[in-house]
Amino acid sequence: MNSRRDYRSNRVALFDGIEEGRIHASPSYNFHENDRSLDGLHDRVNILKRLTGDIHEEVEKHNSVLDRMGNAMDASRGILSGTMDRFKIVFERKSGRKMATLIATFVIVFLLVYYLTK
Repeated sequence: MNSRRDYRSNRVALFDGIEEGRIHASPSYNFHENDRSLDGLHDRVNILKRLTGDIHEEVEKHNSVLDRMGNAMDASRGILSGTMDRFKIVFERKSGRKMATLIATFVIVFLLVYYLTK
């Protein structure tokens, strides 16, 4: 609650001398306190400016990483679709189906033996 009271007293001290568009400094107005407050505000603005600059740099870096990743995914999608087309050709042939079944059986047996001996 003290901060709210201080805020109100500072506000009253700041706007106490404003009358009809003209500024009249009240006797209790402290220019040094105002300068310190302005310096503090200036420091905060500089900190925020640096933070926003850092955020902007991070966003640019992440955008470039995402662009490269998207290009790599597009390339792998093309390779995968070519591989799938070849598999379709192999499965359409009767001898190819037998060969694929033989290879799948071999892979399954290999994995089974591997996990049992582990």
